[in-house]
Amino acid sequence: MPLKFSSIIALFLACVFAVHPAVAADEEKNASHRAVSGKYDALKRFSQVLDLVERHYVKEVTQTELVNSSVKGMLQGLDPHSNFLTPEEFKEMQQNTSGEFFGVGIEISLENGQVVVVTPIEDTPAFRAGLQTGDVILSINGQAAQELSLQEVVSRIRGPKGTEVELTILHSNSKTPQTLRIVRDAIPLISVKSKKLEDGYYWIRLTRFSERTTEELKDSLKAAEKESRKEAGLKGIVLDLRNNPGGLLDQAVSVSDVFLEQGAIVSIKGRDEKRGHVYEAARQADDVHVPTVALINAGSASASEIVAGALRDQKRALILGERSFGKGSVQKIIPLPDGAGLKLTVALYYTPSGSSIQAEGIVPDMEVPFESQRADDKDNPRFQIREQTLNRHLENAGNKKSEDKDKSAEIRDQLARDNQLRMALQLVRTLPKIQEIKN
Repeated sequence: MPLKFSSIIALFLACVFAVHPAVAADEEKNASHRAVSGKYDALKRFSQVLDLVERHYVKEVTQTELVNSSVKGMLQGLDPHSNFLTPEEFKEMQQNTSGEFFGVGIEISLENGQVVVVTPIEDTPAFRAGLQTGDVILSINGQAAQELSLQEVVSRIRGPKGTEVELTILHSNSKTPQTLRIVRDAIPLISVKSKKLEDGYYWIRLTRFSERTTEELKDSLKAAEKESRKEAGLKGIVLDLRNNPGGLLDQAVSVSDVFLEQGAIVSIKGRDEKRGHVYEAARQADDVHVPTVALINAGSASASEIVAGALRDQKRALILGERSFGKGSVQKIIPLPDGAGLKLTVALYYTPSGSSIQAEGIVPDMEVPFESQRADDKDNPRFQIREQTLNRHLENAGNKKSEDKDKSAEIRDQLARDNQLRMALQLVRTLPKIQEIKN
């Protein structure tokens, strides 16, 4: 009896081990089937809803319209910067960095369902109208902005030169909306401006990062060096990145490289961190070595944050101003066969020290808030328009002799109005002495 029982147990175990691989295979097959079935269930639901809307919605809509809207909604649900672009929208987006376009001149973002001004671009209708970082756009020509995708908002704000667009704005420091009628104009693509603050010290303002930014920067630096030769050469630079909404990654890297000889500039890490990429500086003949102070504020975003982060972490420049915007994500533009495109967030930026910019921004070495001025202050540069500020204005030959004097007076006025720029000039003068003390 015991022998017979042992035989039965042995036979049972043999059967169990014999069928185990088959059971495992079946389980694996079933799991795979369930995963595929789950995907098809989601597509089946989408197809059903698409059919119901197409047949029963109060207005007639095409399947193309529904699919495009669905794709837009899917991408916008991921983050504020991913989006689907129709062929027309894709073409408009490409003009931002390479061709002339007409509009009011603002960089916008979608934050918590609201269309928010990241920054007004300098010397544009929006800048002159008083739009500021943090303003919320409530409506465009009477249509609620919340009803539109971010790209649709952009398309409605743009338009032919000389035409008017009506924007209802809620300023960040106000409780009452304001309606502005702004005349569209050509948006200047010149991204670098340079002015002499005093002998040997220059204020270089970067308004965006477009295809020629590094080239324009190097031209401005060459002109500054040439002008300052008779004054003991170039002594210091105030690099102004305030209200710079960003732009092209390669330009942010090459601008940083102008000031750096070696070391990391920025690293990019996506879903697979092992496949990340580090951009590094290389020694160049035209590298700039003079003391530098960089200015940032809440309107400094994306590419401008990469530059500020690289110069701060490499201890190449003193960063002054206010914490930057915090747009530290990388978007890849993927063209589609029909001329449309995907703007998809694929990675995050990291400064040389390994800090993520996303939602944190760049914290300056010295936090110096801008001393705001009243909108009705006639000395406020944002609201001061003269003939000489207009594009292609006619020169008065009789004023040529006093041109240098006027420029000096203009800089003195600017320094008097701009406490951050004034502080930056004072610091860039003293940086060599500070460095000597540290050494």
